[in-house]
Amino acid sequence: MTDNAANANQKPITIVSIVTAFCLLGDSMLYVVLPIYWQEAGLTSLWQVGILLSINRFVRLPLNPLIGWLYHSMPLRTGLIAAVLLGALTTVGYGMFQGFAAWLVLRAVWGIAWSLLRMGGYLTVIAYSDHTNRGHRMGRYNGISRIGSLFGMLLGGVLAPIVGLQTVSVAFGALALAGLPAILIPMPKSGYAAPASRSKTGSPAPEAGAEPVWYKSRAVRKAVATGLILAVLQSVLTATLSLVIDTNYPGTHTLLGIVLGGTALAGVLQAIRWTSEPLLASWFGRLSDGPRGRLPLFAAALAASAAGFALMPWPLPIALWLAAVLLVMIAGTAVSTLMDALASDAARSASVVAVMTAYSVATDLGSAIGPALSYALAGWAGGLTPAYLGCAVVFAVIAAWHMPRRSRAAADVAGSA
Repeated sequence: MTDNAANANQKPITIVSIVTAFCLLGDSMLYVVLPIYWQEAGLTSLWQVGILLSINRFVRLPLNPLIGWLYHSMPLRTGLIAAVLLGALTTVGYGMFQGFAAWLVLRAVWGIAWSLLRMGGYLTVIAYSDHTNRGHRMGRYNGISRIGSLFGMLLGGVLAPIVGLQTVSVAFGALALAGLPAILIPMPKSGYAAPASRSKTGSPAPEAGAEPVWYKSRAVRKAVATGLILAVLQSVLTATLSLVIDTNYPGTHTLLGIVLGGTALAGVLQAIRWTSEPLLASWFGRLSDGPRGRLPLFAAALAASAAGFALMPWPLPIALWLAAVLLVMIAGTAVSTLMDALASDAARSASVVAVMTAYSVATDLGSAIGPALSYALAGWAGGLTPAYLGCAVVFAVIAAWHMPRRSRAAADVAGSA
């Protein structure tokens, strides 16, 4: 493939990534701000925070199959326009409405918007990649889109204590509309993708060795199961980081000479991850495209996550605790990128839309369970320590499960999940 052709194939991925980044501003801000400023949103109890951070994912569970079906015939532009408008509406709504019932509706509508965004992104990456560059391009998609999480968490954590949750929400909702020009001007008018190789139905043609019954594939079943479990584990960190800081390190903290409160420190830490993610995700993805395959790097990242989670809930010296957080975040970038690439590999060997729909349902279910489960466990056990130690054990078990076996070297090289 020539450089011009390669760049042309990356353009739709870049566009979808940028649009997703703008839409993620408001949602990402809530994970840092809402656990501390829940009363400002009109909530009456901390358990409501866990429900609100989860309900958008529960809503997506029945929606993902419908969204996947729609993208067979619906232009990508149409789906993304709807997603941007819904995302902007819900984010502005955070600043205009108060109370658990109103926020429950807003978070459910955001779930619809995110289903449209993420499914469109997955299908675009799969359609415009092959086994030689899929990891790199999935990393590019994840890295660019997570810039929205960077600014959402950083600016939200810093500005909410100064101007209030309502003002920040309205501003982020207005910024979400900035993604519309990227869709209206350069996006193709038909189809979610237009790769060089397509089947007669217009969907991406499966690679050699495709299995007609996708759910009979061991790689598909393993990818879906692993995606579910990892989504639970990773959502615990996002939903509870600011609470861990507020519990173990109350008051203000000095980071690089800057005095920060609990939410601001959580926002800065999450922002460090999202700042590095565009480079790290692409690098991890490119590394996994090499001859050794994805599994060795994937298992190492899982083991690193286990070590970091085991350290995080304890009131360690602040420098050691920050090192543990950064380890978890770097490893999390690798885990997310490689898991998506492994699922995409499995999808290209079976039915793309069916596999990615199942994978999306599984990861949404895991992400929905994580925040609610962690806050419920914290209330029952009197803190988050059991939740984090349990996550560490599960990470280690998954790492052992995915450890490459010499007898399956060929499958490992192919990136089998």
